[in-house]
Amino acid sequence: MCGDNKALNQKVLSMLGLAARSRNVVSGGFATENAVKSGKAYLVIVSEDASDNTKKKFRNMCEFYKVPFYLFDEKGRLGHSMGKEERTSLAVTNAGFADSIRKHLEDLIIRRR
Repeated sequence: MCGDNKALNQKVLSMLGLAARSRNVVSGGFATENAVKSGKAYLVIVSEDASDNTKKKFRNMCEFYKVPFYLFDEKGRLGHSMGKEERTSLAVTNAGFADSIRKHLEDLIIRRR
């Protein structure tokens, strides 16, 4: 990963930490699914090292409920960024945080091409 990508990656993790500390993130499969289905999720992130079934489940669910979905980083780092154990999935429940994090994720995708 080049320096710019590493900085953007760290920026996303830092923003997830801020969102978690302000109670604007739910994590874990059950909580993420509930947030999506109840309309509280503005953004869903699933770790790149999640199982194929988990990725497919959340990708399809987010497509159906029209929630932005991203694969990002590893479950250990996702959890660590929020002060928790490994987290395979999470939902951002604040529109402002979600928009900001989403912009950085889009920048990462563009730079990886």
